[in-house]
Amino acid sequence: MLLDEGSPLFGTLTTLAREARLVFFAGLPGTGKSLLIRELAHLAHARGRAIHLLQWDVARPVFEASPAGQRYPLIDGVTHGVIRLAVGRWAREAVRGWHDAEPPAALLIGETPFIGNRLIELARREADSAEALLATPATRFVIPVPSRALRAHLEAERERRAREPRHPREREDAPPAVLRALWREVAGDDRPYDPDVYRRVYEMILVHRWSIALPSDAILPVGAGSAYDVRVPVSDLVPGPGDAARAIAAVEASHPTPADVTRAIEGWRRASG
Repeated sequence: MLLDEGSPLFGTLTTLAREARLVFFAGLPGTGKSLLIRELAHLAHARGRAIHLLQWDVARPVFEASPAGQRYPLIDGVTHGVIRLAVGRWAREAVRGWHDAEPPAALLIGETPFIGNRLIELARREADSAEALLATPATRFVIPVPSRALRAHLEAERERRAREPRHPREREDAPPAVLRALWREVAGDDRPYDPDVYRRVYEMILVHRWSIALPSDAILPVGAGSAYDVRVPVSDLVPGPGDAARAIAAVEASHPTPADVTRAIEGWRRASG
């Protein structure tokens, strides 16, 4: 463990490891989500819980590589809107199916960026079988809110690891210029990173969910390792055979034109569908 056992952050993660059924870390890249996922996984594993992970950068490539997804390639390195909508549609069904299939001691930990319609569907109220699960107090959304100093450190660390990755997933990380562009999309202007503005935006998105903001200014000593080094057994929740095709077909039916897709993506801030 990297966390100080006397810190409020450790106390919050310990409570989640003991009580939660699903925990989703919501927020921009470069806010410490991956490291907190790692720490929570270690704490929950120590309590004898089986750990399952739902992560955008693990589920998304399955859609892109599928025959249906190959019709929607990256655009200037950015995931196509149809893929983003399809992954979110699949995710609601997947978490409900996971809950029904797994024993009560299992824990699902997820990463939900939200920005640009990346798994925003998990935050929205929908009339489906997943809604009751997502709205229960046993499902928690955690918003890591780094201080200005910590955010600057995370950006610098992201840039360094882009040059010298220590884990295969670090090659997929958004570089600092993209981090700053994503922040501007959240803020709606060119102001410097502001933790209060950031927290309010994500709390607004999660108005229909049980959420908690975790302010932090502590630089955790990852050392020669990586935030992605989860050193306990985990199972990834990924699309099964046919899942991508079904979800993409559903998106094509509900968003028949490129303009429909664009409007959906640009409306990612909405708290309801």
